This record gives sequence, structure tokens and C-alpha cells, in this order.
Amino acid sequence: MAVIPIKILQRLNDSLKKFQPIVKNAKTKDINESDTVVIVTDVLYELFGFDKYTEITSEYAIKKTYCDLAIKIDNDIRFLIEVKAVGIDLRADHIKQAVDYGSNAGVDWVILTNSVQWKIYKIIFAKPVAHDLVYEFNLLELSSKKQNDLDLMFMVSKESISKSILEDYHTKKQIVNKFTIGNLMYSDHVIDTIKRTIKKMNPELKLENESIYEIIINEVLKREIMEGDKAEEAKKRINKYFKSQVSIKQNIDKSQD
Repeated sequence: MAVIPIKILQRLNDSLKKFQPIVKNAKTKDINESDTVVIVTDVLYELFGFDKYTEITSEYAIKKTYCDLAIKIDNDIRFLIEVKAVGIDLRADHIKQAVDYGSNAGVDWVILTNSVQWKIYKIIFAKPVAHDLVYEFNLLELSSKKQNDLDLMFMVSKESISKSILEDYHTKKQIVNKFTIGNLMYSDHVIDTIKRTIKKMNPELKLENESIYEIIINEVLKREIMEGDKAEEAKKRINKYFKSQVSIKQNIDKSQD
């Protein structure tokens, strides 16, 4: 994560202290969606640093409907923001609505919020269109004394957009996760390394790869890590990498002949 400049740290600290009681009071009063949009707009302006008059657009038109807010910088829409009333829990249908807005508008990034919960999604323009929950936070639970909380706020701030910090974070999260690491453990390359190491510990031990596979699957890894769409994506990414390494080695060998 990039170092957050002192000036921005001060803004995050001051604005967080200001808006936490405002949002908490709004939740207590159970204010409506329109009033929640007003609070979210002010948070985008004061906490995240977007200009209220030139960069925050309300009721952004998408086909025959409207998204509550949009962040527009240099004539490009960077975020679409769908707001629900502060007292409403964010549900699956709200997520679908926000993601549909992003996919229909051709915008990569979507935020779904009720001013308390903030969910940041990356739209994956594939067939079919998909989405990743990149991260989320509860505004009332954030602390300016915790570096991780400061990072969460900074990633959706105006200053991070020009540096592609959020995009880089998403790319890293796609690779460095339980699915990639879990499936790496199950790959032939790692299994061979484990077997070699165990045989060094006990040279007389007879050990087959299959027995290591079974231990990893049945006793080390959870089934959810090895099955499902994210697991398949991880396997494809790993296989692609190892194939590229084989290709590189073959090219080197040919050049040395």
C-alpha cells in the first residue's frame, strides 16, 4: 500500500471524527434514502476528497433509469454509487442493481452503501458479466489509529485514483488469496518439493505423490478452496504460469544448443 501523505491523513482523521456521529445519529433516526444520499455526498466530498460541484454527479442517467451518484474525473466516470437508506441492510438484490448499473454504463467500479456499510465492487466485463467484492468496511467501526482502516478509506479517495492504487489492490487480491495458495499446494511442483523434503528427513521412507495429495485434500485444505468458480480461476492462473515457465526453459535450452 502506498504511503498516505500527511495532509490526506489529517483529512481522513478529521472527517472520520466528524461523520461517525452524524451517520450514527442518522441510523438512530432511521432517515430515508434521499437524506442518506445527502450524507453520502458529504462523505465523498469531505472524507474522500472529491469536489462536490465538479466531480460528484447526482442521479446519473443509465439507459432508462438513474444511479444515485457518480464520480466523474476528467470527463470519465470512475465510480457509480448506489445508496440505500441508512436503516436498510444491503442485500443481494441491491448488489445486483449496483452491478447492473456498472455493466450497463461500462463502468468498472461500483460502490454500494447505506452510509454505514460500504461495499466496493469491480465489474468483470466477461461473458457473462461478473463482479468481485474487492473489500468492504463499516464506517462506524473505522479508527484513524489503525493503519488498515486508513488504507481502506484512502483506496477510494480522489488521490488514490490517479495512482491506480485500488486497481493494483484488486490485482494483488486476485492472485494472493486462499484459492491460489490452496491450489498451489495441490500442484505437482509443490507436491514434488514436499516429497523431496520428507525423504531428506527420512531417506528410507517410501512415499508416493498420491498419499500427499490425499493428506492435503482431506486433512489440510478445506473443500471450498478446491472447488467452485474461484478455485477454477486459481487453477487456470497457476497452470498458465507453470506452462509459461516450461516454455521459457525450452526456449533457453534451444538457444544453448
